[in-house]
Amino acid sequence: MELHRKTAHELLELHRKGEVSPVETVVSVLDRVRRVEGDVAAYLLVLDDAARRRAAELESADRNLPLYGVPVAVKDNICTKGTPTTCASKILKNFIPPYDAAVVERLRDAGAVIVGKTNMDEFAMGSSCENSGFHPTRNPWDLERVPGGSSGGSAAAVCADEAALALGSDTGGSIRQPASFCGVVGLKPTYGAVSRYGLVAFASSLDQIGPLAKDVHDAALMMNVIAVHDPRDSTSVNRPPADFLAGLDDGVRGVKLALVEEFLPEGTERGVRAAVEGAAAALEKSGAVVEKVSLPVLRYALPAYYLIAPAEASSNLARYDGVQYGRRAAQAGDLASLYGKTRREGFGAEVKRRIMLGAYALSAGYYDAYYLRALKVRALIVRDFGRAFEKYDALIGATSPTVSFKLGEKTADPLAMYLSDLCTIPVNLGGLPAVSVPCGLSGGLPVGLQIVGKPFDEGTVLRVARACEVSAGFERKVL
Repeated sequence: MELHRKTAHELLELHRKGEVSPVETVVSVLDRVRRVEGDVAAYLLVLDDAARRRAAELESADRNLPLYGVPVAVKDNICTKGTPTTCASKILKNFIPPYDAAVVERLRDAGAVIVGKTNMDEFAMGSSCENSGFHPTRNPWDLERVPGGSSGGSAAAVCADEAALALGSDTGGSIRQPASFCGVVGLKPTYGAVSRYGLVAFASSLDQIGPLAKDVHDAALMMNVIAVHDPRDSTSVNRPPADFLAGLDDGVRGVKLALVEEFLPEGTERGVRAAVEGAAAALEKSGAVVEKVSLPVLRYALPAYYLIAPAEASSNLARYDGVQYGRRAAQAGDLASLYGKTRREGFGAEVKRRIMLGAYALSAGYYDAYYLRALKVRALIVRDFGRAFEKYDALIGATSPTVSFKLGEKTADPLAMYLSDLCTIPVNLGGLPAVSVPCGLSGGLPVGLQIVGKPFDEGTVLRVARACEVSAGFERKVL
């Protein structure tokens, strides 16, 4: 039995019946990591010994724990106590957090086994996982292509069966776009639904932690564990816990969906458009009402995002100065030299680019012209999403205008790279929940359907995604 190929809910059933032990499952996954990691490079750190010890401890634990014995990978911008958390940046190469992020606490309490920390674009700034300070990750569908970003390592690990589930973070599409590229399910929850305590901040008003999974059922399973109020995060919304598995297979009869033109923008690849429109037709055949709509203000989301997110990043990353933690440059003559040299040595090119862009947007004389105007555009986007949801239960479209591109294809053109997130960025500006679910292939590579919901209506988003999953009959890649 190839346990590493099982979904999380299949493993749970085997563990609870006593047919398979957590140790057997973890050994199978770690063996899989040893076999394929040299090609995929999904991880920055594999916790081989710790995972085996944890699995052995679970042999005598309560089998009804919600993630009992399930192997999980964690993106390396999410703090893990006593284990390096680098954000794939040389400036944090030797940083070891003294505490667990809230979501990691929840995973441990639920009986999950953390098998490693996954690669990412440095400080979550990128769309290809090529901006890592250590090495790029490769797409298991085609090792010459990118897995997407910034949660490319998490998506690739799930796709390549190097973990049953993974955590990622999403600031402008960093869960959904790699999910689309790797043919897995990726959910960005509503802003405030999942605690950000212990997530290393990129853009605090946009960041959100969420699951990457082999199917929709597994994404809902993880949401049941991590979507809990946390008073340590001031943005965590205090709502009654939801059961995201309830109603998952109720179908979409009578559900009103809007196929948004701006989620199939100019330049969308023909095969991507065909797969998305085919998925919309299948949902309609399953009983949903599908109508084409336009939300013109979404066209301004990309420039607004690339003012707001870098502005917040320039503030958040100011703490990396070589004084308190992280890298400290040697032979710096004074404090100003220490700051400058540490940051020059520690930050990669993309991080430096965004810090400078953000600092410029916030500087005297430019704040009103750039940052303030971007905030006004964001308000218009929130308004227009609200108007759309007065009529529709969910919005659908492409997760990305293209399938996975080749390694090195866009690294010399930052604007081309930024356009990879054209369809996902508006959702973060609106603070809404959205999922990417595989809906077909284009040129032999996976295409993701993005489903966007009302605030805190992840249940509907997941139900539509499940209906799409059933109708698409998508088969995951076997590396």
